[in-house]
Amino acid sequence: MPEPTKKDDGQPEEDGSTPKKLSIDHTNDSDPESTGGRKDSVWSLGDGHPSDETDKQTETPPLSTLLIEQPQSGSINVGGDITFVAKVEAKDLLRKPTIKWFKGKWMDLASKTGKHLQLKESFDRFTKIHTFEMHIIKAKENYAGNYRCEVTYKDKFDSCSFDLEVKEIPEGSLNIDIRSAFKRSTDGQDDAGELDFSGLLKHRQGREHKQEEVPEVDVWEILKNARPDEYEKIAFTYGITDLRGLLKRLKKTKKEEKKSEAFSKRLEPAYQVDKGGKIRLIVDLADPTVELKWYKNGQEIRPTPNNRKYIFEHKGTQRIMVINNCQINDDAAYSVTAGEEKSTTELFVKELPVNIVKKLEPVKTTVNERIELECEVSEEGAKVRWMKNGVEVPTGVRSRYRVKSEGTKHWLIIDDATKDDTGTYSLMATGGTTEAHVQVELKPLKILMDLQSATVLLGQPLKLNCEIYPGNVPGRWYKNGQLVQSSERISIMHRAKNHNLDIESTTIHDAGDYTFVPEGYTQTLSAKVHIIDPPRVHLEALNAQDNTVTIVAGNKLRLEIPISGEPAPRVVWMKGERVILDSGSRMRAETFPDHTCLTIDSAEREDTGNYKIVLQNEAGEDTASVKIKVVDVPDPPEAPLVTDVGGDWCTMTWEPPRYDGGSPILGYFIERKKKQSSRWMRLNFDLCKETTFEPKKMIEGVPYEVRIFAVNAIGVSKPSEPSKPFIPLAVTSEPTVLVVDDVTDTTVTMKWRPPDTIGAAGLDGYQVEYCIEGTDEWILANKELVEKTRYTITGLPVEAKILVRVKAINAAGASPPRTTQHSILVKEVIEPPKIRIPRHLKQTYIRKVGEVVNLVVPFVGKPRPKVNWLKEGQPIDKTVSIRNSDCDSIMFIRKAERKHSGKYELSVQVENHIDTATLDIQIVDLPGPPQAVKIEEVWGNNVALDWNPPKDNGNAPIIGYTIQKADKKTMEWYTCIEHYHRTCITVSDLVVGNEYYFRIYSENMVGLSESATVTKNSALIMKEGMHLKIPEYNDRDFTEPPAFTQPLINTFAIAGYNATLNCSVRANPRPKVLWMKNKMTIIDDPRYRMFSNQGVCTLEIRKPSPFDGGVYTCKAINDLGEAQVDCKLEVKGGFTFFELMKRGVPLHLIDKYMNESEKSESEKKGSN
Repeated sequence: MPEPTKKDDGQPEEDGSTPKKLSIDHTNDSDPESTGGRKDSVWSLGDGHPSDETDKQTETPPLSTLLIEQPQSGSINVGGDITFVAKVEAKDLLRKPTIKWFKGKWMDLASKTGKHLQLKESFDRFTKIHTFEMHIIKAKENYAGNYRCEVTYKDKFDSCSFDLEVKEIPEGSLNIDIRSAFKRSTDGQDDAGELDFSGLLKHRQGREHKQEEVPEVDVWEILKNARPDEYEKIAFTYGITDLRGLLKRLKKTKKEEKKSEAFSKRLEPAYQVDKGGKIRLIVDLADPTVELKWYKNGQEIRPTPNNRKYIFEHKGTQRIMVINNCQINDDAAYSVTAGEEKSTTELFVKELPVNIVKKLEPVKTTVNERIELECEVSEEGAKVRWMKNGVEVPTGVRSRYRVKSEGTKHWLIIDDATKDDTGTYSLMATGGTTEAHVQVELKPLKILMDLQSATVLLGQPLKLNCEIYPGNVPGRWYKNGQLVQSSERISIMHRAKNHNLDIESTTIHDAGDYTFVPEGYTQTLSAKVHIIDPPRVHLEALNAQDNTVTIVAGNKLRLEIPISGEPAPRVVWMKGERVILDSGSRMRAETFPDHTCLTIDSAEREDTGNYKIVLQNEAGEDTASVKIKVVDVPDPPEAPLVTDVGGDWCTMTWEPPRYDGGSPILGYFIERKKKQSSRWMRLNFDLCKETTFEPKKMIEGVPYEVRIFAVNAIGVSKPSEPSKPFIPLAVTSEPTVLVVDDVTDTTVTMKWRPPDTIGAAGLDGYQVEYCIEGTDEWILANKELVEKTRYTITGLPVEAKILVRVKAINAAGASPPRTTQHSILVKEVIEPPKIRIPRHLKQTYIRKVGEVVNLVVPFVGKPRPKVNWLKEGQPIDKTVSIRNSDCDSIMFIRKAERKHSGKYELSVQVENHIDTATLDIQIVDLPGPPQAVKIEEVWGNNVALDWNPPKDNGNAPIIGYTIQKADKKTMEWYTCIEHYHRTCITVSDLVVGNEYYFRIYSENMVGLSESATVTKNSALIMKEGMHLKIPEYNDRDFTEPPAFTQPLINTFAIAGYNATLNCSVRANPRPKVLWMKNKMTIIDDPRYRMFSNQGVCTLEIRKPSPFDGGVYTCKAINDLGEAQVDCKLEVKGGFTFFELMKRGVPLHLIDKYMNESEKSESEKKGSN
């Protein structure tokens, strides 16, 4: 036997074999449970509180807390506004948290925002706090209930519940229809999103309301007979929310059932009966002999003689099961089996409404009394609900409320009433509600013992107590209006009527006005507490060794010393016998409640000393001493003394300052400046511990001054007086390249180069010294300084060996000496002569007539050689000047003439040694004019000229001629040609009818000749007669054989896309154009289109396939010949066998194409 199917809470069973007969009662009951007060009914809405098992399943472990301010419960009147605020701190959050607002346990309010509900968010970037607000505007009565706020951020979660109470519910009937729980409150235009939960809330009014009788409507029958496009309209009209489930069940009812062999009439899909009523389930059998069995929720129903609940009847072929006295547990699925066939139905038991027989009565009592509310209903064991201010009263094990029922009577009991129990209590039954107001007031307060004021020494215990009635009333203690909390030092106790406040050890802060406030009463008990304490000076707060305070001179000193004493003591500051007043200008003493202060606006050295503090009050006297030490920067040192000076350095010393400022000298800073400058430059960044210093990196020759700063722990002193100006100077470096220039029997000539470094002091001269080899005495060779870098030492003994050294002298002194490396023998040495001819004299030396000739020919040789000049073996002319020296010979001609041209020989002789050299000098001049210029021939507009070279070429070769012409009429000369090398010429382009003369200049390296030679005769250009010669005209032959001006180009095409081949041909007459593929003429093939326009031939291939690839030929033919061009076409992208067949390709070509494709693919794979 199958296991009974358990129904979900408040949901019909959708997977039943047959639909139930469902009808909706339009009676407006006063309570939702009047038609479905149980969870397993299809009309049940639940009792509003899940079972304990459900609560256990939904419990979640505690998570991180996010809310720093939670929404608080509130109450408003109907039509009022209220705002609920939640705050989340975002210091540790990387992004904004997610917040959701709920009403009840499932209604998300994000979709309900509109005219009456607004959700707002804001963020304060300074406090890092997110603020979330829910505004309810113009609240209605049905807005009351429990709300919930949930905040999530990643794995963190926090939630908070709060209640909203809407007061002053208007009088009037409130008819609850279950369908209204799923309908909108308005037409959805102006108040979209209005929070209308009236259909889900429990009835709160305690009066019975009249029920209007509305005819019952069978929705199943309406849906069965309606068109599919009317389903939504019917669901909206009759409040059906689960339209999808109903349509599923309706679809099952519309299925055509097979004709039953066992049943001629089955059970109806659903039956409905009132509680306590009787129902008959009837089936009609086709075969009365078939065994019949009845089931309830899958369990067989067996008849028993003592149980009249189920009665089975037989009337012919009809089989009837009667269910008497139907109760809630009879609401189930029933089925009947006949053989292998089965017929099912569902029975709905409608509970009768429970009416209020005796209403609740108002109660007025005091705190801690027992409250008992009694009500009587029409039925025994009826389910009722107790409500307080519209919220269901908790009746759990730990609840303060107890619920009791006996028969038709029900009680709500509160054993120990509190003021919070005041409110409107109501009882809700399925047939109505009743309510009564409960008022709980406090008992009158009686003060048995009032608080007493007290005066306590500092550190002594303090006890405050009082007695009030009633004794169980708690209270709070306040000091100066601030709440007093229990701590280790403060003890608060409440025993019966006694209330005690004990302080173990009092402090100054414990003084004040103490008040005890009984909870719930306006009366208070007050007392004053006065704390007294002898004066004390707390010098330990200075944190100074030996109570010594150090201050830098010029700074402000504010010395605050804590003091204590109650009442506040009188404070006196003294330095020696002088009292420091609080009205002083620079130094003053001030007194405050918790400390005393000595202020010195600008500390001076004279403020150093001991200061005495005297405290006095009623409880005693106390004194203390403080030492103040004023420190300052040291005095400036004395002016420094510069003891030594170098090229870029100096040495300086100084004395320490007379006064160190009360702190040891830590070191010194040194500065320098140029005398003409005003900017001082620091020389050391690390303190100089000594009193000597050596400045470096100064500019030589520039006057400087230096000064000193003394430094101690306080700071830097003023600068010292600057030193006397000094100039860094340095001797030059030693002379360089000291060599022997000449040696005779009694003299030695030395030469050298200046020093590499001379310096700012300059160079005054040189000092030459020599030393005879074997002695250590250096003899000064020049008494006065030598400015030149060459000097001859005289008076030396013959054949003596000497060493020579040279020093550079300036204002700073003598430089290091430069000494010869080897000794020098004082004896003249014979050097063979050698002529050193300059490079430009090794070629012919050319000068123009009248120019100056100045030739310098150097030579060497010792002793001084003899020099002799000859011209072509003869003595030179007197106009040529010769000057000789020890090292060269100069030939000078003031004004050169052509006679000075020739070869000059120079000979240099030292004893028997001779050296000679030859110089070729050429003096050139302008050439003479050409000779015998004559006109050889005149023809047309041309003239032939001829001439001879000039007699005098100017001692230089002729390099060209200049020819000029002149018209006889004007005799204006025009140059025909320049730099012409030949001695004959033909002058062309002469004007017909003119008569011309010609002249010619000769040219050499000097220039053109001074005069020109003119032709004796003139040349006349004669005019010739003109004859007309008519040319013969020949017709142009435009015929030509075909020739391609633009060939075909190899082309790649894409399969399926049109391709074109283009070329251009020229021919006359017009040729015939043929297109061929693989040497086969293309004729009447629809896949090809041929065009020819202005000699441009085009072949269009429509949607080519790889089969269309190959060699294409364009052939042009006319009477004069023929021509053709070829190209290769490749089509990329293959076609299937079926596509080639559709395109009409012959089978043998398709086979050939497929074989070639397979072959190409195998070759590609092999190459890879």
